[in-house]
Amino acid sequence: MLMNIQPLDPVAFSLGPLDIHWYGILIAGGMFLAYLLANYEANRKGLPEGTFVDLMFYIIIASLIGARLYYVLFNFEYYVSNPMNIIRVDQGGMAIHGGLIGGFLAGLIYSRVKGYSFMQIADIAAPSILLGQIIGRIGNFINQEAHGGEVTREFLESLFLPEFIINQMYIDGAYYHPTFLYESVWNIVGLIIILLVRPHLKIGQSILLYLIYYSIGRYFIEGMRTDSLMVTEGLRAAQMISILIIVGAIAVWIYRNWKYELPKYKDVNGVFNHQVKNQATAQNGKVKGKK
Repeated sequence: MLMNIQPLDPVAFSLGPLDIHWYGILIAGGMFLAYLLANYEANRKGLPEGTFVDLMFYIIIASLIGARLYYVLFNFEYYVSNPMNIIRVDQGGMAIHGGLIGGFLAGLIYSRVKGYSFMQIADIAAPSILLGQIIGRIGNFINQEAHGGEVTREFLESLFLPEFIINQMYIDGAYYHPTFLYESVWNIVGLIIILLVRPHLKIGQSILLYLIYYSIGRYFIEGMRTDSLMVTEGLRAAQMISILIIVGAIAVWIYRNWKYELPKYKDVNGVFNHQVKNQATAQNGKVKGKK
């Protein structure tokens, strides 16, 4: 029976000598759906038309570069010896944390240049980020990568997984934890939570909630993986970054709560920029602890 198990073909189709991989299609598809969701919300909230059309162009480029550079830096010795493989993103090797860093930097710069509130833009994008991650993880599944440690087939069957998922987790003679699935389920729950609570959170808190929530799940799931990028022996890069993100996001949450009387997300329509915020501060005694 085991001899008949065939993995899913990572190549979706070929155009002459060029193979088009499912991984690349799913990454692109995830970004497109993430854009549609964010653009819909931006229009609903009254932001200038085309805001996310322009923004997503820069975020996509910065995210792809950041995700790849992060992965390459933590596999530096290999890519020094194989520099041409740096651009082979169709075969995998994209780190979510690197993509987040690149995307956040692009969003921050864009917001500053346009005079928008970065936190408002990030709040709008928070569910979209999770949606993109959920879809992107399917690419890891098809590539049979980013999996956890060895388990039995009986264990996978006890999770009531579809047969094709169980079979795809049969790699080189053994079954492995489908950590892609664990993270996807965690992110689906997070997506639902953020969509439900976002209207009642203050400006900037939805993106901070995303960072805290995702990082908690990533920390524990990363501990199960066998292909983690390592900082040093015994120290996983993703776990270290996750802890830093959790601490940083909580600190920013507390600081903003202390300093500002920010409006709730549902009460803000149109551009919420620094000028509007400062006006609200002056009117409502917004900055606490100062006269």
